[in-house]
Order: sequence, then C-alpha cells, then structure tokens
Amino acid sequence: MESDRLLAASDRHAAPTRYGTGAAKDDTGELLCSSGCDSRSEQTDEELYIQQAAVLIEDAIQYRSINHRVDANSLCLYRWYYSRIFQWGFGLTIAVVLLLAFVERPSSLSFTSDSRYRLPSWEPPCGFTESIEIVCLIIFILDLAVKSYLIGWEEFRKNKWLISYTVVISVSVIDWVLSISMACDERLRVRRLIRPFYLLQNSSLMKKTLKCIKRTLPEIASVILLLALHLCLFTMIGMLLFPKTEDPVKNEEWKVYFRNLPTSLTSLLVLLTTANNPDVVILAYSQNRGYVIFFVTFSVIGTYCLMNLLTAIIYNQFRGYLLMSVQTSIIRRRLGIRAAFQVLICHEAENAAEERVSVDVVLQVMSRVQMLSYYRAAITKEARQYEPEGFMDRKQFRKIFDELDKDRIKEHPPLPQYNSVVLQKMQLVFSHYYFTILGNAVALANVVCICTVLVLNSEKSIAERDNHYMEIINLCFIIYYLFEMAVKIFAFGWKGYLSYRNNIFDGFLTVLLLVLQITIYATYRLPHTNGNPSFKSMFSLWEMVRFVNMLIVFRFLRIIPDIKLMALVASTLLDLVKNLRAFAGILVVVYYVFAVFGIWLFEGVIKPPAHMRVLSNTTMENITSNFSIECGTYEQLGYWPNNFDDFAASIVLLYDIMIINNWQVFMDAYSRYTSEWSKIYFVCWWFTSSVMWVNLFMALILENFTYKWDRSHSCSVTDVERIRYETSVQLIFKEQIKEPTEEELLCQLQQHPHLHLHWEHT
Repeated sequence: MESDRLLAASDRHAAPTRYGTGAAKDDTGELLCSSGCDSRSEQTDEELYIQQAAVLIEDAIQYRSINHRVDANSLCLYRWYYSRIFQWGFGLTIAVVLLLAFVERPSSLSFTSDSRYRLPSWEPPCGFTESIEIVCLIIFILDLAVKSYLIGWEEFRKNKWLISYTVVISVSVIDWVLSISMACDERLRVRRLIRPFYLLQNSSLMKKTLKCIKRTLPEIASVILLLALHLCLFTMIGMLLFPKTEDPVKNEEWKVYFRNLPTSLTSLLVLLTTANNPDVVILAYSQNRGYVIFFVTFSVIGTYCLMNLLTAIIYNQFRGYLLMSVQTSIIRRRLGIRAAFQVLICHEAENAAEERVSVDVVLQVMSRVQMLSYYRAAITKEARQYEPEGFMDRKQFRKIFDELDKDRIKEHPPLPQYNSVVLQKMQLVFSHYYFTILGNAVALANVVCICTVLVLNSEKSIAERDNHYMEIINLCFIIYYLFEMAVKIFAFGWKGYLSYRNNIFDGFLTVLLLVLQITIYATYRLPHTNGNPSFKSMFSLWEMVRFVNMLIVFRFLRIIPDIKLMALVASTLLDLVKNLRAFAGILVVVYYVFAVFGIWLFEGVIKPPAHMRVLSNTTMENITSNFSIECGTYEQLGYWPNNFDDFAASIVLLYDIMIINNWQVFMDAYSRYTSEWSKIYFVCWWFTSSVMWVNLFMALILENFTYKWDRSHSCSVTDVERIRYETSVQLIFKEQIKEPTEEELLCQLQQHPHLHLHWEHT
C-alpha cells in the first residue's frame, strides 16, 4: 500500500525540491510540510494533493472527522464508501434488518391484532429470515472492515463506537448460529434486541444526540428525586386519609385506589399525568368535599410545578449539551478546511513560505468536490474575486467557505419579458399578490359549497342524493382553477411557476381534478335523466364525487404560504422532518427495544375468554380469575387489539401509552395477568417517551421556530414566499458557536495519525 503522502515530517535542513521544501520559519515556529517520497512523478503528486484537498473539503461539508488515511488508494475507497449509492444501500440494509422483526415469530402478518378474532398468522419457514439476516450481517462486517482500515488501528482502538460495533456483530453472528442449530425454535433472540445499534452507529448526529441525553440525565436527577419524594409523601398521606373502615360505603376509595402501597403509588403516579382525573377523586369527593384539597394540592405541586420544572431543566440542560455537540461539528468543518489549505500549500511549494495558494488550483479542487450545486456556485463565485491577484491567503481561503454556514436563499427566476403593452399589463395583473388572494377566496367558496352539500345530504341515503348539481358546481370551480394555473404560467413562465412549491402543489391537484372530472363525465354521461346515482362501474358516482371533494378540500391548504405565521409553522415542520431525523431515529431505537422487551415479557399473557373468541374453538380453560368486566378495565373497554403478541401490535400499544390517555388501563391489565412488578416496565416507558423524549423534541421545535421567526419577522408575506430558508441544527446555534483559534486547529492537525505535521521552534 502507498504511504500517506500528504504532510510527512522532514528534517528542517532538507534540500528544497518542488514538493520537498517545507514552509519552515526558524524565527516564528511555522509548520514544516514536505513529502517523504521522491520517486513519484510530479504529475502524480499534483493529482494526489488535489484529490486530498477535495476529500478534506468534503469532510468539512459533511462535518466528518478527517482522521483517516489519505493515500491514493485509500482516498478512492473513502470516496466510494461515502458515495450516495453506497450510503443509500447501507441505509437500506439497516432498514431491512430492522423490519425483520415484523416477519419473525411472532409474526405481525395478520389482518388484525385483536386476540378474539385473529387467525394464526403466517410464520416464515426456518431459514427464510435467517438468510436475509446473514446477508445483512455480512454487509455490516464489510462496513466495519472498511471503516477500520480507513482510520487505522490506532484510531480504531480509541473509537468506542467501532469497538461496540464489533461486539454487536459478533454477538449477532453467534446468536444466528444458535438459531440455525436449534431449527429456529429458540424463545429469545438476543440479536433482535441489539439491532437498533446499527441505526445508531451510522449517524454521527444521532450519536451526538445520544451523548447529550446521557449527559443530561444526571442534571435532572435532583428534580426526579424531588418528584419521587413528592409522590411517596402524598402516597403515605393518601393511605392515611383513606384507610379501610367498618363502613363499606366509605371503603370505595380505599378499595379501588388505596388498597395497598403499590396500588396507591400507581394511582397517584397516573394522577400526575392527569390520565385518571377525576376518576380517582370522585369516590372520595362524593363522601366529603374536603378530600378534593388533597388531590388538588398533589396535582398543583406535582403536575403543574415539578413536571413543568422538569421540562424546563431538560430543555435548558439538553440545549447546552447539544450546543457543545454542534460546537464539535463546527470545529470539524474548520479543521477540514484548514487541512485542505495546508495540502494546497504543499502542492505549491514556492508559495508555502508565504502561506498562499493559487486561485486556479482552488477552482480545480472545487470542481472535484462532491457538494450541492448552489453551494459550489457560491464558493466558486467568492473564489473568482481573487483571480486578479492570482493567489489567496489562509484567511481568504477560509472566508470563501463561510458560504457553507449561511442560510440558503432560493431566488425565483425573473419574470418573462413581453413586448406588447397589453401583455405586460396582463402579466402585472396575474402576477400580483391580490390575484393569489382572489384564488384563495374562490377555493374557500368551493369548500363552503362542499360543506353545504355535506350538511344537506348527511341524513340521506346514497339513492336519495343528487350528485349531479355538485358535479356541475365542481366543474365550474375546476375550470377556474385551470384558468388560474394557465395565467400564472403566462405571468411567471414555466420555470418561475414551478419555483414556487405551492404552485407545484396547486397545479398537480388541479390536473388531477380535471382528469377525475373527465373520467366521471365519460363514465356516467352527465347530465342524464334516467341514470341511477347508485350505479357502479368500478366506483359509484358517489364514491368518485366524494374523492373529488376530498381533493378540493385538501387543495385549500394552498392558503398556508399566504399567511405569514402559518407559513412559518409549516416551514418549521418541514425542517423538523429534514433536520431532526436524529431524534426520530433515537425514538425508533427506544420503541424497538421496548417492543422487543414487551414481547419477551408479555407475549400471549392476556387471552380472551373462549366465548369471546368467535373464530376459535378454544375451550373455557382460557378464562382466568384475572378477567374483569368492571367499568374502565381493559376487558370492558375492549382493548383486545392492544397487546404484546407481535411486534407491530407492541409498537401501537407503546404509542398509546406514550400519549398518556388511559395508560393506566394497560398497566392494570398486565399487572393482573402477570404481577405487580410489570408496572415497572410501563413506568419506565412513560418516563422515557413522555417525559424525556417529548420534552427534548419540544426543545428543538422551540429552537427551530424561534430561529426562523427571528429571521422572517421583518419580512412581508411576499418576501416569505419569495425566499426559502434551508435550516440545519448547526445553523440554529451558529450565533452561540465559538470559533476555534488557529492554534487549536494546528494542534489538532499535528495530532492527525495520517497527516504528518512537524513544527520547528528556535
């Protein structure tokens, strides 16, 4: 293998060559850069230096570490590894191995998860999912091998994630071998529990977020302890207030909510989430109105004070730690750019002493960098400003890459030019903002018409409804929509029309509505006198009209970009989908792990009585003493589809608990069918999902919205539509970021395992 030839240490008195002389300055201690290999041709050396600089800039753009090999063969492998095709393929592999949980036993491939009606689901034959899984594991092994080779053994030993990656793959392979040897009949598959690790290790931002969460936990421990103390204190007070007495009438509160310590703790914990309010209050309140003071005091202190204080602390602490992670990303970007500049200094040894690079070389490097076209154009434009001088220094080189840290502003193409005065006036009218307002008013009138017809026909049968008038009304509106689309294309031009996202949305639905209307008229020959409205070809007239009306109502969302606050909210949601994938990924991991644990702990423990299993011949032996038909219980509410009998059902059940409503019903049911210890599982999930993750997600929503609001507050509605901000997590915190100093960057470059830097001091 070729040696890493970027910046090899050399003797300060070495003879100067085209690539061999360093930029040593005895009086200032500047760094020396030289190449340690003289046998390679000058053309090959030049190609290598340019390739190295291009890769280092790509690392900076993607916030990647530059601690990897930089010889020609390794760079070729490195760029292939981070190519879009390979990364998409690797992401698909991770998705496949995670989705295996829906097919493996217990399979989720059934029409319903309701244990009363569920038929035996299809179980894959032994070796089917295992074959897919071993292919995925082989890909993970190759991925680990490539990563380990590119960073080198020394870096591998320091990387805890790669060491954990090795352990996870090893355990998965061993568990896979055991599955095959046991003919796929094992009860527990350990590798299923650790599969989410593949998703975590593949995302640097997800790893940073996880690290932030880990560091946040100790900071909120005091509030959690205070919350636990509050809960325990009121539990003891509640047990003293509602003891068992000789009067059965007064024992109702004790019997249902304060019978023993676990029941009392559970009742007040659920009240903390307000899920059982006022149920837990009403029995005592009916006996003595003074008891309400106890419950109100508990809720005010716990729910409105401590829980909100916990939210504030989570938000504040996590924001600080996330800022630290973003700081690390920014340092990586600056370090990559600084390293690229140093490479180009060594590429042009005659300019190394003055620490400047040729503009032509920079442009040549930029032509090879894989990046988004608008950033390439912006950086290239900035670089060309220095063409009259022919060179740029370190600060100027750094400055041209400041374009990466700016919001992307999408400018719409200029309006087409018309020579005719009449056409110019028409263009002015149809491109005016008030014409869009008129279109919104027409769309609103269309929706009002649909609402009116729905109200009039709400009690009528399909045969009694007259859909012909609705069709004629819709046709008139659709003709206007076509007219509006045509004149906007005339006013803005094709490119200008398509540069507005709301125009794309509007135009697509308009064309689709036109196609549906033509289909309806061709099928039913409207208007006609003797047609039957309930006549069906593939779809009845009512079904097709209903679909058209749904599209028209959906099309009314076009008003969002024209209302400033709504536009900001919608834009914030879009940015959350694009830029906060790390949080969604961590939530997927948490869901996956808890779902697997739920299947291990509770699969099949809740079984309906035999007389309720209408599709089964099960005998009455399934009835247990745990069955309860009391009001508000799992059985009485008919929550049978919510169970841990397969992976998909487990995900839905965990979601139901995450949104809090009636989560005590599931906790009560599984504690009755198993043991009181099962409540620990549900409380852990409630704390992880509802308390931790939801609050973290809320924190990022606030940061994202505040960032966009601050930058759009002074813009009009037209300006908000004219430009579009592409926001990233790094840009949200950029005003709080501290830029690294030159000394810090050089210190890190000196410690690079493959970029051999050397400082000479006198």
